[in-house]
Amino acid sequence: MSAVTQGISRRHALKLGLGATAFLASAGLTASLSGCSSSSAAPGFSVLRASDMAFLRAAIPVMLDGALKGVSLSGAVDQTLQSLDRGLAHLSPEMLKLTQQLFDVLAMAITRGPLTGIWGSWEGADADAIRHFLEHWKNSSLNLLRQGHSSLLQLVLMAWYSRPDAWVPCGYPGPPKI
Repeated sequence: MSAVTQGISRRHALKLGLGATAFLASAGLTASLSGCSSSSAAPGFSVLRASDMAFLRAAIPVMLDGALKGVSLSGAVDQTLQSLDRGLAHLSPEMLKLTQQLFDVLAMAITRGPLTGIWGSWEGADADAIRHFLEHWKNSSLNLLRQGHSSLLQLVLMAWYSRPDAWVPCGYPGPPKI
C-alpha cells in the first residue's frame, strides 16, 4: 500500500464526497433560486434553456468526436440539440430537475471554473480543454462527478444515435422491419 493511499482514510473519503455533494447541490439550488438559470425554454426548444446552449454547443462536438463522418458539424450539433430537447421533454419532472441542475452547475462561472477547469465562457473553451474536463469527471474520485459525466455522455449519445441519419456512418441498418 502506498503512502498516498495510507493517508486517505475511508472516513476522509466519505467526508470529501459528502462535502462535494453538498457543494454541488447548493450551487444548483442557488442558481435556480437566484434566477441565474431561467426556467423558460430557449426559442425553438421545449425544454433546453438559453443558459444550457453554450455548454452543449461546446461539448457536443467533443463528445461526438469520431462519430461525425460525412456529416456537417453544425448540422449535427443542431440536430443533436433538437433530439436532446425532445428526449428531455419526456423525462419525469424530478429527472428533468436533476438534469437542469447539472446544466446550471456547468453554466455558472462560480462552479464551472473549479469543477471543470474552464474559467472563461464555454464559447471560448477549446476542444482540448473540454476533453480534459470530461476525462477528469470520468476518472474523478468523487462519485457525483463520475455520475455527472455518465449522465452527460448518455444524454448526448442517445440524442445523436436516436436519429436514423446517424446510423449510416456506423453501419447500423436500423431496426428490423416487422
